[in-house]
Amino acid sequence: MQFASARIALGAGRRLASRFFCIVPSPTSEIMHAVDYIRTKREGGQLTDGQWHDLIARYTDGDIPDYQMSALLMAAFLNGMQEAEMVSLTHAMLHSGVVLDLSDIAGRKVDKHSTGGVGDKVSIPLAPIVAACGVPVPMISGRGLGHTGGTLDKLESIPGFRTDLSIDDYRRQLADIGLVMIGQTADIAPADKKLYALRDVTATVEFVPFIAASILSKKLAEGIDALILDVKHGSGAFMQAEANARHLAETLVGVSEGFGKPAVALLTDMDQPLGRAVGNWPEVEESIALLAGEAPDDLEEVTLALAAEMIVAGHQAETITEALDKAKDAIQSGAAMDRFRMMVEVQGGDVESIANPGKRTEQAVAADVRAPDDAAGFVTRIDALDVGRAMVTLGAGRQTKEDDVDPLAGCVLLKREGDAIAPGDVIARVMASTEERMEACIEGLQSAWSFGERSVSAGSRITDRYADGAWRSGK
Repeated sequence: MQFASARIALGAGRRLASRFFCIVPSPTSEIMHAVDYIRTKREGGQLTDGQWHDLIARYTDGDIPDYQMSALLMAAFLNGMQEAEMVSLTHAMLHSGVVLDLSDIAGRKVDKHSTGGVGDKVSIPLAPIVAACGVPVPMISGRGLGHTGGTLDKLESIPGFRTDLSIDDYRRQLADIGLVMIGQTADIAPADKKLYALRDVTATVEFVPFIAASILSKKLAEGIDALILDVKHGSGAFMQAEANARHLAETLVGVSEGFGKPAVALLTDMDQPLGRAVGNWPEVEESIALLAGEAPDDLEEVTLALAAEMIVAGHQAETITEALDKAKDAIQSGAAMDRFRMMVEVQGGDVESIANPGKRTEQAVAADVRAPDDAAGFVTRIDALDVGRAMVTLGAGRQTKEDDVDPLAGCVLLKREGDAIAPGDVIARVMASTEERMEACIEGLQSAWSFGERSVSAGSRITDRYADGAWRSGK
């Protein structure tokens, strides 16, 4: 079976837990020059396990340049990869660095990963909620990919916050406060760190084998005991079609379980931005609001659902209902906010900015986005992809691998699906460190809103759940 962007076969993930997990390196005689690897994938051929390990090791060491790896990524993207190749790639990336053993730290270590979306700041409040419920959360996060934001970029909008902790500091902090959120170090899945940025700027992001290898090499290296996945579909997701997102969820769960780590996936809707805030600091401010019990309903729904799965996986509750109650109690009691403040302080962040987030917001240059003259009736849709692209234009994301991001850049959606609308109404507020890109961003944002005569009500953002080889809905 092949995986390719144009031909995705459903159901493969159900079989992956029992297939392709006897990794036997190929003979060294099969090792080739980089150009021969490229040619093989260009012609639709299959690389052996040993060849994938050689390729990834040499790229990680700098012996294969970005331009050759870019060519190979595109060749594989266009011509597909075998299941066995995907597992070999994951294994090679996982073992490009150290694989942590956290068994000396009490508790079942559980992490969560989202496949990326617009306004998806869930990790920031989720981790302290779960930690406050007694489940250690070792979280290694990534930066923005394409039109989707990255947790690291958001966290680093907190003045002074460090995401570059050493492994020793990572272990110590997890043991001390039950929570750590960092980026990839030079030791943890270094191949993924290089490839992650390269995929972003070579239009090779939306490909199941690359997504699975990237996510799981990083997560399995963390030393976790279980993994919860938030797999998104819709306009703002990399897997826009629901069927493709289901396939990705099945694949991720299957491969994770094949490597000995139990996993559950929630399928969530990313057709419209999650919550009201999109960008860097605006999303941190909304995360703080969630920890204070003041978040938009959709953001709260997804965060609590994922928290409950993590709490059950961490053996701190027997049922999802019990786990939901514990997560809500952690917010209402202030325990989750306290845990977040502890993390910010230990990782060098400015705790005052957390206590008074509005002061940092006031440092930004702001502008209003208004509804067009033909707007009337109600907001029927806000296209997440358009919003995400506008945020990249503003500087909240990257257009090239070398770009810096603006920590203050982002927007707040003041009119959402179902809200009444009239010409000239303020539909969003945009903010950034400078006015330089504001006009182009506003133009892009205005095209995201759709209007109609009838009000629509937003449904649940949670589409389905995949665990134990089956979907809750039976699909």
